[in-house]
Amino acid sequence: MTTADFTLMAFTLCNSLRVLAYVPQIWKAAVDDGGAKAISYTTWTLFLISHLTTAAYAVTNKNDAGLALMFLMNAAGCAAILAVASLRRHLHKRSQSQTSAEVVTLNLRRAA
Repeated sequence: MTTADFTLMAFTLCNSLRVLAYVPQIWKAAVDDGGAKAISYTTWTLFLISHLTTAAYAVTNKNDAGLALMFLMNAAGCAAILAVASLRRHLHKRSQSQTSAEVVTLNLRRAA
């Protein structure tokens, strides 16, 4: 096995496993009742853009559909994390607004 073969195999293995590594992050964001505040939109958006530009590079400069597909799968993982975090933040904000409205209503009833 040549060095090029070894590095290609290591690269493929690591990037394939990385796609699986998005699952726990997606799960954590999905079940976070605090609005997934620990998810950094900036970081995950940068990762998303990086993967998309690498996929474009793979197709345009290297004519390598396999490499492009791998990075598109990574981009999909980043997009899923961003989507779930956004949904959780929206739901959390909505529940906080409803809770605040309920407290105001209860206080008004008590004052009356």
